[in-house]
Amino acid sequence: MSRTLITNARLLCPASGLDEMGGLLVEDGKISAIGDVSGAADTLIDASGLCLSPGLVDLRVKTGEPGGEQRETLETASRAAVSGGVTSMVVMPDTEPVIDDVALVQFITNRGRETSKTRIYPAGALTMGLQGKAMSEISLMQGSGAVFFTNGDWPVEDTSVLRRTMAYAASCDVMVSSRADTYALSAKGVMNSGARAARMGLSGLPREAEWIGLSRDLLLAEATGCRLLVDQVSTARSLDIIREARDRGVEVYVSVAAHHLFFNETDVGDYLTYCKVNPPFRNEDDRQALIDALAAGEIDAIVSAHDPQPPEEKRLPFGEAAFGAAGLETVLSALLVLVQDERLSLLDALRPVTSSPAKLIGVPQGRLAAGLPADLILFDPDKPWHCERENLLSRSLNSPFDGRRMVGRVMHTIIGGETVFQR
Repeated sequence: MSRTLITNARLLCPASGLDEMGGLLVEDGKISAIGDVSGAADTLIDASGLCLSPGLVDLRVKTGEPGGEQRETLETASRAAVSGGVTSMVVMPDTEPVIDDVALVQFITNRGRETSKTRIYPAGALTMGLQGKAMSEISLMQGSGAVFFTNGDWPVEDTSVLRRTMAYAASCDVMVSSRADTYALSAKGVMNSGARAARMGLSGLPREAEWIGLSRDLLLAEATGCRLLVDQVSTARSLDIIREARDRGVEVYVSVAAHHLFFNETDVGDYLTYCKVNPPFRNEDDRQALIDALAAGEIDAIVSAHDPQPPEEKRLPFGEAAFGAAGLETVLSALLVLVQDERLSLLDALRPVTSSPAKLIGVPQGRLAAGLPADLILFDPDKPWHCERENLLSRSLNSPFDGRRMVGRVMHTIIGGETVFQR
């Protein structure tokens, strides 16, 4: 029996409200004791000055495997993940081929087990080939390990297809994740619609596209009884629409990309393509509304929205460059900035990246409790660092945080009781 003893840590568990000094004992990959612990151990870690929390659970990670390994593989994504404290990640189905059948769900699961430092959970495609025309094999993929179903970055335009798919998902008790968008309005946009986009000569991604798509998806979720995860909300009015749906009893959950808490449309600056993401950075009022909703406990998951792109896809004129940003290594720091600004407590910052997303996908991680997997991080919440793209571990280095002064650094990552990263 292997034993690891961590002492002198600030223990943080959002699920239980734990925030106190103490230690934690790991035996054979699981947490065996928390608090005032002592005794012999094979490995002793003195965590003085550090916080100990569950590892982060990220519900939205893109890799290029299979089919686009030049962008990112499960193995390279996992290296970036563990350095940022992410110990479990859900990978999106928009690969080549699309993850829309049992064999591909099993491939991702097995490949992750073989090559990844993190725990890998596949999301299944909601429609075949993500084409929005025919429902995928939802029940079979669920049985093979798909944790939810999504059409990725593309809304299902055919409302009748989406209604049938949601109804079937509800009958299987599986969660559907949907990007709130109206493609007819947003197809040609490249940044947030408004005066700034007009001055820059760029086509806009209107907020109305999010509101209209969101309203439709919520009405269908209400009609079918489907559990709906609204993917990457970016505007204040969207939050109001979701509140109204929750008041009507709709079972709806919300994710927000970490970079939307940090940046607004002005950060696009002089056509910085590393800041070209979809949904785009919105105005400052929208950013503040997202932070307020997070502080109020209305956001269920903060995601990295990790979407690596090779340099040749980013070093283009803004209108031609690919959407996407590398985010696995910066999600915790983006939240800890809000802690330093006294907008969030540490527990409030950790909840949407630990216990809450773990509960959404039904995995035991995300909590500090005896008998649960020892997926843990030790981090210094006050440690300053400079984000430089050449020092990131992702295969593609397209981070909007490049050149930014950050705060909060993961020093030690443990998965299943084994150290997988140490700074």
